[in-house]
Amino acid sequence: MKRALITGAGGFIGSHLVELLLAEGIGVRAMVRYNSRNSHGNLELLDEKTRSAVEVVAGDIQDPFFVRSAVRGVDAVFHLAALIGIPYSYVAAAQYVSVNVQGTLNVLQASLDEGVGKVVHTSTSEAYGTARYVPIDENHPLQAQSPYAASKIGADKMAESYCLSFGLPVVTVRPFNTFGPRQSARAVVPTVASQAVAGFPEIQLGSLSPVRDLTYVEDTVAGFLAAARSEQAVGQVVNLGCGLGISVGELARKIARLAGSQANIVCDAERVRPPKSEVMQLICNSGKARQLLGWEPRVSLEEGLCRAIGFVRDHAELYKPALYNV
Repeated sequence: MKRALITGAGGFIGSHLVELLLAEGIGVRAMVRYNSRNSHGNLELLDEKTRSAVEVVAGDIQDPFFVRSAVRGVDAVFHLAALIGIPYSYVAAAQYVSVNVQGTLNVLQASLDEGVGKVVHTSTSEAYGTARYVPIDENHPLQAQSPYAASKIGADKMAESYCLSFGLPVVTVRPFNTFGPRQSARAVVPTVASQAVAGFPEIQLGSLSPVRDLTYVEDTVAGFLAAARSEQAVGQVVNLGCGLGISVGELARKIARLAGSQANIVCDAERVRPPKSEVMQLICNSGKARQLLGWEPRVSLEEGLCRAIGFVRDHAELYKPALYNV
């Protein structure tokens, strides 16, 4: 693998993957969504040396002609571009289908036409819905409890079909909740951290009872690279997670303590998902990743949270803690 395309490179996980590939000596073409501000998202937070080593291409994952040109000449594609906010999917379901399903189809077809050697497709633990058993392995049934989850299941199945129908070498990685520096306030860790760092007397969240399995972003992107390098993983779905569950309420209290806040943790009704849409328990069985990829998480939850809080504290201008970020 000499050169790779990362779709969604301006996002949270994508920007960390850019750093990892460059550190491994792999050339990076970074696909970001076109905008008139010429903003490259989180890539702008990388150091100047790293930014100068990246070839940035701006366009739209929904445009098959643009995607084909972006894929041309690379050895591997890491497909991360997606709409990921669950609350927004309740009001813009059609857009989620267009970006997440049609966009994935565009990447797969372009990769097939251009003879790409490996496609790493990004799924989500939300595809499992509320656990029927824990820890959740890759054989767990898929349940679309939100339009977002439905769109990602559709994208996953499209990736599976291109592997089985056309022999495209695809591996699907299914990360559980990833956290770390540069994550937006759409996610729970920076939501809590930004309110705690701002000194709010109350930290407002949605439901406090769901249980999540959190993986630090450096570990997640190491799993992406391991998947790209594994021939055994082709045609497989591979979970990436720590196997340790923590409730949202307990997580919020831990973040507040680490941030030096004594704020009360409260449930804000505006942030609560519809009852049947809330995924109550996600705990990962990552045995397959250990077996096929030789992957295991290395950064502890507490260490990762300290790093994430430090980023929020150092980049307070990126967050609006008084507003609900959908």
